[in-house]
Amino acid sequence: MNKEFYQENRKTLYENVEKNSLIILFSGHAPKRSNDENYEFYANRNFLYLTNVEQENTALMTAVYEDTEEEYLYILPPDKMAERWTGRRLKPVEIEGLSGIQNTRYVDTFLNYLGIYLRARGIETVYLDFDKLDSEEADTESYRLARYIQKEFPYVQMKNLQEQLRAQRTIKKPCEIEALRKAEEITGEAIVAMMKASKAGMYEYQYKAEFDYVLAQHGVLMSGFPSIISAGDNNFCIHYYDYRGQAKDGDMILNDVGARWNHEINDVSRGWPCNGKFSDKQKLLYQCAYNTSEYMFSILKPGIPMQDVDRMIREYCYEELRKAGVCESYDEIGTYMWHGGAHHIGFDVHDVVSRNIKTAPGMVFCVDVGIYHEEWGIGFRLEDNCLITEDGCENLSAAIPRTIEEIEEIMNQE
Repeated sequence: MNKEFYQENRKTLYENVEKNSLIILFSGHAPKRSNDENYEFYANRNFLYLTNVEQENTALMTAVYEDTEEEYLYILPPDKMAERWTGRRLKPVEIEGLSGIQNTRYVDTFLNYLGIYLRARGIETVYLDFDKLDSEEADTESYRLARYIQKEFPYVQMKNLQEQLRAQRTIKKPCEIEALRKAEEITGEAIVAMMKASKAGMYEYQYKAEFDYVLAQHGVLMSGFPSIISAGDNNFCIHYYDYRGQAKDGDMILNDVGARWNHEINDVSRGWPCNGKFSDKQKLLYQCAYNTSEYMFSILKPGIPMQDVDRMIREYCYEELRKAGVCESYDEIGTYMWHGGAHHIGFDVHDVVSRNIKTAPGMVFCVDVGIYHEEWGIGFRLEDNCLITEDGCENLSAAIPRTIEEIEEIMNQE
């Protein structure tokens, strides 16, 4: 994506807020890990979606009036000593090249200019990015600034940007879909590498090393999200990140992985027997998941309530499991299906989207069929990425081996 993409994102945002308002978003900062060591910095995704700037302690502040906008990015000032230790800081000309934002100020002037806008520039409303999912989460800069504004400028109204940004991020633009296609190619190559390397006795961290190596060869230095790669009994932990288990002969390998390309993240799951040959029970369960996935890709199209997609996956997979003799009543489905079957992807692997929506062209979400049969020791998921088109859908990850025959052929090549 080029800077015009980010300019368009900001323009859409500005057109959908009240006039005489101030929009403020923060890039965030790396939290402390231990002693004098911080975690790796990861920019706030809404900030990134609007600016393409991945630098901590940076803020976007835009005043939106009836006939104009005053747009500034508040950036870290040059500091030779700090940059010697932690890397060079972006210069205004680089900011403009990344984001199209032509005006910058140093971040240490932020509160001063905030006061000017709120006291003398006719600003009536401040929009902030309030993104907590529960009250136990630590406050971000938006929440701290809200308290400051409430104390110092009690006459100013504050509103949340979340719903507008959810709506914008729900429908992907053509350049985003192209970025996702590239991410699918890289992810597919990395999954195939794991399949080809797979053998009994292999450790989970060795599978992960195969995946990470392929990503690095494409210049992808960080996966789209922490990879879930497990073997055997570890497959029964939905979000498993330990990587120290060892695959025993006959174990299924579960992986839930994705690359990031131009900030867009895909999410693909494949399961296979570590020895390259599905057992009869593994075949039975895998075919149920595959049939369910194929059914969903045959019916998904614009106009379906998103809240129904999970239900449809669950109900169809139940019928497949019932026909296979695994269960007799729909009341039993929770024994074998443990999680939802659809979530949107994009700048986040669980992308923020509008609520209570229907499928529409440009949406991209996962069709995720997970089956977990603890008694048989078989757990896996088959997860693909669905793009809703004008009259149907496309499986963006269809080229990644997904049938029993394709997987066995890949794994048994000399």
